[in-house]
Amino acid sequence: MEKAILKNVAINFAGLVLPTFISLVTVPTYIHLLGVDRYGFVALVWTLIGYFGVLDFGMSIATENQISKACASGDDALRGRLFWSALWLNLLTGIAGGLLVLAGAAIYTHLGYVDSPLKHEVMRSMPWLALAVPIANLSWVCAGAINGAERFGVFNTNQTIGTFMFQLLPIGAAWLFGADLPTVIGTAVIARLIAGLMLGFAVVRILDVRRVLGPERVLVKSLLGYGGWVMVGGAATGIADSLDRTMLGAMLGARFVTYYTVPQNLVTKLQLLQLALHRTLFPRFSALEREGADKVARDSLAFMNGVLTPLCVAGMFILGPFLQVWVGSSLAAASLSLGRILVVGVWFVGQSALARILIQAQGHPASSTRVSLITLPLVALALWVGIHWFGILGAAVVVVLRSAIEYLVLSWLAKIRAQTMLLETAVHLGFLLVSVVLAEMFADRIGVASALALGAVLTLASAVWSWLSSPGLRTLVHMVLGRFAPSLLKWAGSAK
Repeated sequence: MEKAILKNVAINFAGLVLPTFISLVTVPTYIHLLGVDRYGFVALVWTLIGYFGVLDFGMSIATENQISKACASGDDALRGRLFWSALWLNLLTGIAGGLLVLAGAAIYTHLGYVDSPLKHEVMRSMPWLALAVPIANLSWVCAGAINGAERFGVFNTNQTIGTFMFQLLPIGAAWLFGADLPTVIGTAVIARLIAGLMLGFAVVRILDVRRVLGPERVLVKSLLGYGGWVMVGGAATGIADSLDRTMLGAMLGARFVTYYTVPQNLVTKLQLLQLALHRTLFPRFSALEREGADKVARDSLAFMNGVLTPLCVAGMFILGPFLQVWVGSSLAAASLSLGRILVVGVWFVGQSALARILIQAQGHPASSTRVSLITLPLVALALWVGIHWFGILGAAVVVVLRSAIEYLVLSWLAKIRAQTMLLETAVHLGFLLVSVVLAEMFADRIGVASALALGAVLTLASAVWSWLSSPGLRTLVHMVLGRFAPSLLKWAGSAK
């Protein structure tokens, strides 16, 4: 596996971890300053703004795809024309979205759905909410352009700084000027504007944009044709991802949603590595011809399995003690088994997502979107059956089966030609399944120390197999040792 790809994976991973950390740390401060009601409204506001991301029309991912191809061909002029065409389109849709937010929020407030003590504050916050939509739309295009040029260090630096400003500046403003909604939301929007301007200046420097250009009809049509399929597929996938919790709440009650969501939110943190790898690979897949992309995909699958499988195996045995400390023994007992099942689902999601981005990057987003659309009603039906007959565990099993089936279908559509990896992949999956069975049969009966020891043995065995089967993992270890412990690497080389 190329060292440049591994370096970019590390950069993207750091760029995902740091914003997640600062977001978690600042939540108690926000609740203390704003109170439960105001903080709940702020959380709903940013959820609403996220829903308006559909007005991006997949333009950010389309921009990333097309600019990566232009960079590979050396067509500097085309990069600038693509960027400006996408930017003008997203500015137009962002303004339309802002007007919709303004009108919708006004109607919602005047109909009396907001408690009277907050009604005046909500009304004063509306202009800020409207402004947030075009800012987000423009920022996404800039992010797509930077990632398309594979300048991940620049993107993640800006993203991290932007997240720190977005989380910390409103807290400072609340202390200085008062903890009301217009102050907090307005400061957060200003922080996003500054972060967006930083991304814009970075794009100008990276793409060497020397003058403002108008949108080109041919390029806009091409971007919309690509981005539209990505948008529809993303919407279908997002609905399918939330169906498990929605149907659990409707069929079993809110209490079971808590039992399900707590371990789900925890185990999905394992996906940070997958997200970092996928963010790195999309522009590379877009720029490569089919044969080269196929080789990178096989190497990346081997690397991802090599790193992720030992972590998942360890998670099977650590999950129980961690949940007991984190949420208490009662909730841990109700959530533990399905949490272990969901770990297997996380492993399959990484496989299917890599095949999905390969299909999209190679110019066939319609194929992956059709898979999402076809599976959506089937997932809903399977969840109804699973929850009706097997309760909360039935929902978890359906989620894993959905991920596994999508992995098989998307891998077939992607034509990765990974037959040589069948044995390695089967062994990785075998470690996962054996870990689930042993954890369920023995971990809760033999005591915490003995369970952790059993988990350590299985994790070590999985890590040894990963070392033997993943050249990318060996390259990564050599890179890390060469940077932080060169004497140890030199000693290891001489010992051979």
